[in-house]
Formats: sequence, C-alpha cells, structure tokens
Amino acid sequence: MQTLAVSLRDPESVFYAAVCCPVCRKAGHMSALVPDGGASLRGIACDHAYPISEEIPILLEEAARIRGVGDSSGSRKTRDVEAEPALSVIIPALHEADNLRELLPGLVESMQRLQVSFELLAITEPGDTGVAGVMTEYGGRVIEQTEPGYGGALLAGFERASGEYILIMDADLSHPPKFVEDMWAARGEAEVVIASRYTAGGSADMPGSRYFLSRVLNAFFSRGLGLKVRDMSSGYRLIRTDSLRGMSMRARDFDIVQEILVRAYAEGWRVREIPFSYAPRRHGSSHARVLKFGMAYLRTFWNLWKLRNSILAADYDDRAHDSVIFLQRYWQRSRFRYVTELIAGEGPVLDVGCGSSRIIGALPSGSVAVDILLRKLRHARRFGTTLVQASGFNLPFRDESFPCVLCSQVIEHVPKESPILDELCRVLAPGGRLVLGTPDYETWEWPTLEKLYGFFAPGGYADEHISHYSLRELIETFERRGFVHEATRYILHGELILAFRKP
Repeated sequence: MQTLAVSLRDPESVFYAAVCCPVCRKAGHMSALVPDGGASLRGIACDHAYPISEEIPILLEEAARIRGVGDSSGSRKTRDVEAEPALSVIIPALHEADNLRELLPGLVESMQRLQVSFELLAITEPGDTGVAGVMTEYGGRVIEQTEPGYGGALLAGFERASGEYILIMDADLSHPPKFVEDMWAARGEAEVVIASRYTAGGSADMPGSRYFLSRVLNAFFSRGLGLKVRDMSSGYRLIRTDSLRGMSMRARDFDIVQEILVRAYAEGWRVREIPFSYAPRRHGSSHARVLKFGMAYLRTFWNLWKLRNSILAADYDDRAHDSVIFLQRYWQRSRFRYVTELIAGEGPVLDVGCGSSRIIGALPSGSVAVDILLRKLRHARRFGTTLVQASGFNLPFRDESFPCVLCSQVIEHVPKESPILDELCRVLAPGGRLVLGTPDYETWEWPTLEKLYGFFAPGGYADEHISHYSLRELIETFERRGFVHEATRYILHGELILAFRKP
C-alpha cells in the first residue's frame, strides 16, 4: 500500500504524468487529472471528477461527476455525521435479558472511552419483553427478525444498521465488551476484524468435546477453502459496512459467519484476526445444537468452495500460483517467468487487465496496473503497485505515455472488433515494447489443454474465451501496424506470450 499511496499523492509520479480524463480523451482532447485534496481526482482542463476508493482511482466514464454535483467520494455513501453513528452494535439476543443486563454497562463504558457515536440493536423474536425492557433502559432498539435462526437475526440487524462499521457480538458474555476497543483500533488494517480464539495469543474456555469439534470444523473450512483464517466460526467481529453491501446470503444459521467471511474475501476485502480469550456464557443455555450446527456447516461448505475456486473470487489468479492442481500451478508460474523476462529492463509498465496475478508485484517501480473489476484490484493492494479501475476500451492515459505495455490473458475475453488493440498501441511510447499473452487456437495443444483445464478447474476461465487468435494472425496484425515481432514464448505450445517493438 505504501507505493500506491505515494504515487497518488506525489504530483511528480509517473502516474500523474500519464493519467487523463477518460471522458475528455474519448472526445479527442486531453485533460490531466490531479488530486483535489479529498477522495477524488479532478480534471485540470475540464469539470470532471473521479472517486478514489480504497486508494484505487475509479477512472471509468460512468464514474465521472461534474465537480460540485453528486457524490464523488468513492464507494461510501455520503453520510450525515450528526445523524448517523460511527458504529452499529448488533446483538442476537433471543431470551437473553439477564445476560444483556450484565453486558450493556461494560459495552457502553467501552464506547464512551472510544468516544465514538454508536447505536445498540438487539435482535430477537416478537414477544421477547424482557430483552425489550433492558434495551429501552440503555437507549437501544429491539429489531424483530423476520427469518428464523442466528443468520436470520444478523440479516435483520444488517438491514437496520446505519453505522459506518458494524460490530457483531453475542449477548451471553462470552465476548468481553472491553475487547471492542482492540478491534476498533485495528479497523484501519482490515475491513473485517475477527476476535480469534485460535490465533497466537488467543484462548477458549470451553468443554473439551466442544473445543475439539470447533477446532476440527475451523481447520476443515480454513484448509478446504484456502483461507489463512484460524477462527472462521468466531461470531465476534467488526465489519466495515461497505463490505456487506450487495452480498446475497444463503445461510440462515450459525454458518452465516463463514459465509460472510468468504464472500467478503471473494470481493477483495481484507481480513485480520486479533487474539482474544473466550469465556463460557453466564446465564441460560446456548441456542446452538451440535448436529444441526454441523450439518449447516457442511451444507454451506460446498457452496463456498465453488465460490472460492471460481473466477468470481478476487484472489483467483493469485491463488492459482500455488494451486494444488499441478497443471494450473505450472501454467501460472510459467506465465510469471516469461512475462517478467520480457518486461525486464523496459522501464515502467502499464499492465492492462492485471487481475490479481502475482505479476503485479513484480512490475518495476513507477508501473500502473489496470483492471475493470474492483474486487480484483482490492486484493491486489497487497502488491504495492499503483492500481486503477478502468476499461481497456478507453484507457485513461495520454498517448505514448508508457515505455512498456503488458496485456496478458485479456484479448480473448473481448470481441475482436473492440478497440483494445488500438488502445494498447496508443499508450505505448515510440520504441516501446508491447508484451501480449493469449491462447493459440491454431495449435491442437491448446483446445486439448482447455478441455483439461475446464475439467480440473471448474469455475475457471476455460469457458470465458470469445475471441480465438493464432500466432500467425497476431504477428500479421502488428506487422501491419509497423511493429517488429521480437520474441515468442509458449506454455506447453498452447498459450502464446509475444513481444513486439513499436516503431
């Protein structure tokens, strides 16, 4: 994130020397973009402004705003800070009046120490007068859930919460309220902060059988879904509200906590665990039933596994580098090696259609990575390269602004008549190198490998190719533009990686 932040704030960076308003550029003239001192970039020679979300400029034509009109603050909605709290506390509290009476004083004290505005929301079923009485005493609200189960309670709370952040915690005193302060302090490091029993420094005071089942289920989900989270079943979490928007939850029981986590991760949001000590409930009995709880976990696992291993997951390209499937792992690592060899020594690179590939982290200083999918770019923040959400059909950069342009595994996903090849050539400086990767459909190897890939990696890119190219066709296409073909690399004689020099 440091490299990205510096690029966006340094007017002398390569990024600002190249970037321009995409609306104006399409109209035939260039208007440079500069920071406006807030959460957007503004045009110097036009009235357009573009939001910056998660340190990522959103340079799409449809994202343009006329300065002073509409909201240009990024993905977050404009908030009335006087009317809306910073934090919404959601507590599933069915028949938990006795526990709430002990929990709420400490919780309110923690909020006062944090000096944040907050709202208290207890979720229960109609007729739970005991919970209603306690919440009234502490200025909270009772939300009646319309769907059954723990998941139904959370969904009801999400729908009514108005804070910028949401805190989920149990009413049974197993989640110490003072620990909210530790989670709040970590909110800048991740959009989902988990109070973890099983990360280093955490602990859990629970019966041996329950502890064993909890550890087994967490290990099963963590390893099976490829997430480096040790306590996926913890219900004590701080979540930035933005990361929940647009999520469609299928789970309605305790398995919703896993679904929230996996869906947030699939959208590229960051997740962090901090250790805490779990204590047993003080009053009443748990609403979880081991058999029902376990069955809900297993039903949910399959749906989440399909999501984690599909191209919808933000880290799909990154994970493929270490895939347990040999062919996928070999392919990604071969592509990484060939691409980095061909861009070496060429100067700052514009990577068009970067996805979440580890190639982003290997780009030289001053490089810019572009993709149309914001979730991929959110994940790619970890690579420390300047990121931009933009379309390859209208790149928001000046003519001849980069000495090297990379476009790997993109052109087969868009129609041949699209302007993407023109755009790649336009932003490449004279004498610069274009590195282009795509399958070679003229060989017998690629169609065969594509079928194998589709079989072993369901949900991958095998069915996404709408334009079929060949080595001969691409060389002829760029020679007509005056380019010189300099290098050819093949992965198992199926995927082409070509290098051309612009005259």
